[in-house]
Amino acid sequence: MEPLLNNIEKEFIFTDDDFNFLSELAVKTAGINLTTDKRELVYGRVSKRLRILDIDNFKDYCRLLKKKNSEESLHFINSITTNVTSFFRENHHFEYLADNVIPDIIKSNAGLSTPRLRIWSAGCSTGEEPYSIAMVLREHISDIDNWDAKILATDLDSNVLKTAKQAIYPLERVKQVSIERKKRWMQMGCDENKDSIKIKEEIRQLVHFKQLNLTEPWPVQGIFDCIFFRNVAIYFKKPTQTSILNRFADHQKINDKLFVGHSESLIGISQKYQSIGQTIHKKVS
Repeated sequence: MEPLLNNIEKEFIFTDDDFNFLSELAVKTAGINLTTDKRELVYGRVSKRLRILDIDNFKDYCRLLKKKNSEESLHFINSITTNVTSFFRENHHFEYLADNVIPDIIKSNAGLSTPRLRIWSAGCSTGEEPYSIAMVLREHISDIDNWDAKILATDLDSNVLKTAKQAIYPLERVKQVSIERKKRWMQMGCDENKDSIKIKEEIRQLVHFKQLNLTEPWPVQGIFDCIFFRNVAIYFKKPTQTSILNRFADHQKINDKLFVGHSESLIGISQKYQSIGQTIHKKVS
């Protein structure tokens, strides 16, 4: 197919065939739905890979991806995933966690020699979400070191997981975090690191990062008291959304909570969860 007219001023030739192949690969590999309105986003993101690999057109890049067991497939998926996050983003979810979820968990564990708590941050990006959860747990469970408490933090993108595990962030990324929390849970850098902070060990030790493709089998066991699945479902087609949500339900008990993004709705997607307001849901079946 001939290049489109809008390729005239572009650095790389990007045809309909190229876009269609990449869209199909994204769905097949990661369940990501790249609609036509994402065409410019795909061009901008993947062009960076062409420059790194010194490839001068998308046709040759697609040919590389077609090779069996190509390592480039992971880099391609990393390049098209969007990782927008921040500490305590959509703060009402963390307030609900503190005021409602944690008290219920403490009550249900009363009398146990080793109380148990599990939270899953599915689509954790660069780590701000699970670290925010860990701060809330530390603040509201005084004896949490005596608990069997773990936060599972998963993401498809291997690059953002590296950042998350390092737990080092520019100061501008923590502007919205209260001064009290910064002093309590973050270590300020000095000298050449004066513009960065590092999350303290007592927060980091609660979080366990794993790479996970939600459209593939999950090496995940046990029950999760609550799951954060925020601003992730929008990248999947409805059947994939339904499948993922129903699998989440298999790892939760009745009334366990699911948090989704502010622009996401489960209406017509899963009957296993019921909205209780403010993009918070409880498992009902």
